[in-house]
Amino acid sequence: MSLSPEIVEPVQATDPVPVERGVVGRSPGQLAWRRLRRDRTAVISGCTLLVLVLVALAAPLIEALYGVGPHDEFKHLLTRRGSIPLGYAGGVSADHWFGIEPGTGRDIFIRMVYGLRTSLFIALASALVTAAIGVTAGIVAGYLGGWVDAVISWITDFALALPFLIFALAVMRPVELRFYGPREEVPTWFRVAVLIAIFAAFGWTSTARLVRGQVISLREREFVEAARASGAGLGHILFRQLLPNLWAPILVSFSLAVPAYVTGEAALSFLGIGIVDPTPDFGAMIFRSIAYLQTDPAYVFFPGVTIFALVLAFNLFGDALRDALDPKSSR
Repeated sequence: MSLSPEIVEPVQATDPVPVERGVVGRSPGQLAWRRLRRDRTAVISGCTLLVLVLVALAAPLIEALYGVGPHDEFKHLLTRRGSIPLGYAGGVSADHWFGIEPGTGRDIFIRMVYGLRTSLFIALASALVTAAIGVTAGIVAGYLGGWVDAVISWITDFALALPFLIFALAVMRPVELRFYGPREEVPTWFRVAVLIAIFAAFGWTSTARLVRGQVISLREREFVEAARASGAGLGHILFRQLLPNLWAPILVSFSLAVPAYVTGEAALSFLGIGIVDPTPDFGAMIFRSIAYLQTDPAYVFFPGVTIFALVLAFNLFGDALRDALDPKSSR
């Protein structure tokens, strides 16, 4: 009996099996950035803020290129009787883009550049301080609860009950006299520090309440229970577990607090208890322009429009940021 050889069929080469691509996941930050880029209002307001911030940061460079300092006076360009700038629109020319100040002859453009720097520094510093205080108070009150929450809530209600403007009017001058004599000149840095402290004393309350409400809804979640069961300390739970889930409301609160501090600082300087002349400041410039509304309206026009554009851009960007960070937003 013969054995027939086994027939081996040749193996044919087959095409590689195509691998289907899965859905690429995006983090909440990537989704928010995508919504923000697609929002025209956010793009325009963001670009406006970027330009204004760059102008404020580059103030010394702009001064060097412009060739005029914020304290340089050009009184030869003023009329002899009324000290009104010669020419049209408050003395606008190739050498003085926004004209010159009546009475002093100082260049308005370069003073606005440094005034923008002053306003943004005070507003951003105040927002950072108030955000730090508000986040710390809110996260501690919301997580611990009990008597700690009651004490922090009582302090919050007390701060909200104090009238901001009356408190600022009553505190600013006594604080200055506490460190400087009645005839001594108060340095600008001291006034800036006092303004930031006043804003911080009142501004942290809204952030604290917002963060407290968010923490109350998060403290019983599974990841917090898991951290607590693993023996994590209080600081780890508060700032490593809870805080990363609170960045969205904190960023929105911060972006909306900055324009409030810009207008608040300008209002206090307008009343003479904030930044005073000769330091460049929008509030002080608008206050001096009141006496020249009929004879030189351009003096109030340029700083007024600039501070309006700054505050409007911050508010629009804050609203757009809130919509972008909201998962339920339709944008």
